[in-house]
Amino acid sequence: MNWSDVYKSKLVSADEAVQVIHSGDWVDYGSICGQVRSLDIALAARKDELEDVKIWSLLTLSPPKILEVDPTGDTFTWNVWHFSGLDRQMANQGLPAFYAPIRFSELPRYVRNHIEPLNVAMLQVAPMDKHGYFNLGPQNSHCRAVCERAQTVIVEVNTNQPRCLGGYHEAIHISEIDFVVEGSNNPLPSLPASPITSVDQQVAGYIMEELVDGSCIQLGIGSMPSAVGEMIAGSDLKDLGCHTEMLCDSHLKMFQAGKMNGRLKTTDPGRMAYTFALGSQELYNFIDDNPICASYPVDYINRPSLAALNDNLVTVNNAIEVDLYGQVCSESIGTRHISGTGGQLDFVIAGYESRGGKSFICLSSYFTGKNGDKKSRIVPTLTPGAVVTDPRSIAHFVVSEYGKFDLKGKTVWQRAEGLINLAHPDLRDELVACAKQQGIWRRSNKH
Repeated sequence: MNWSDVYKSKLVSADEAVQVIHSGDWVDYGSICGQVRSLDIALAARKDELEDVKIWSLLTLSPPKILEVDPTGDTFTWNVWHFSGLDRQMANQGLPAFYAPIRFSELPRYVRNHIEPLNVAMLQVAPMDKHGYFNLGPQNSHCRAVCERAQTVIVEVNTNQPRCLGGYHEAIHISEIDFVVEGSNNPLPSLPASPITSVDQQVAGYIMEELVDGSCIQLGIGSMPSAVGEMIAGSDLKDLGCHTEMLCDSHLKMFQAGKMNGRLKTTDPGRMAYTFALGSQELYNFIDDNPICASYPVDYINRPSLAALNDNLVTVNNAIEVDLYGQVCSESIGTRHISGTGGQLDFVIAGYESRGGKSFICLSSYFTGKNGDKKSRIVPTLTPGAVVTDPRSIAHFVVSEYGKFDLKGKTVWQRAEGLINLAHPDLRDELVACAKQQGIWRRSNKH
């Protein structure tokens, strides 16, 4: 079979491709670095021809043109499985951007079994290879599930998409595609490194005390996980592994420093396994056609029972606030949505289930309010309306710049004492008073 001829037979312009979209349709726009650009512009031009078109995406990194031309949502509604900073900004501006709650490891199943019928899938891919395959780039996640569920599949070719080796489900064949669009070849969106503060370094230092040679590392988004990666790169640790939802520049630095070879991993030994990559162009260059990296769907990477097969799995994620019972909120401030569950719950479970493993929830002890006063992130109860990301029965270690506390096996009064010790000293008396009022403070507790 001459796949080039098949390619040419399916090649159309972006304007032609989006003609398959009709009023009332559900359309997947691709996720993360695979969000479509040329097709987005073409669909935006059809705003006045359509109504009630619902879009799916995940972790938006480029402003969608369809919302620029339709800010009131008369035609298009933007729905995402995880809020990025841009998604949050769009929602705060009143644009029709909405969150769909998930446990990330379950997302391919949601797509296959639970969402409304998916009329069209549009996603960015790398150029077709000689065997007729388009690599999905650094966002394996749930892409295959999307393509399987969609009635029509359109790919937008971007020569800047790296070819990310599997694993599995990292590519789609020309025979499975309805239309090919040659895109505008935009550079991939980057994730600028968050400045690492002294608080981040203090938190990272407490986590470093728990690491051993051969630890398998998962890092979430944010400056505190990045600080852990920086410290590891400069440490004496060796033979570390990588099994992570997001492959980031910190993993690259650990590898370049000779700390991460994966030789002691149980799953994918010798390989850096991930479901999406997000960071610098240097990171995208590193994963391109690199056999040391393994791209997998999220129901493989984030499945707690599978991730936990790796001994000494260490998972590091952020939180917005933690209450005295050990409930962790990492995705909202009251009812104001900030982020999403993502894979945090998956990896909190996996870290504890791993032999020798640990999971860490990190946060600064306080933030500064509008009046310049200190506001504790260790709180008596979560802010009304706040989402519980990690239940009190699941969370393991909580870490602030004042130390770390292991919640497992602790009573409510032990939790209150241990967590108050992670709060800023100026705010502890008020927390003690609240603990007493809530009936979770024992007379013999330290004070």
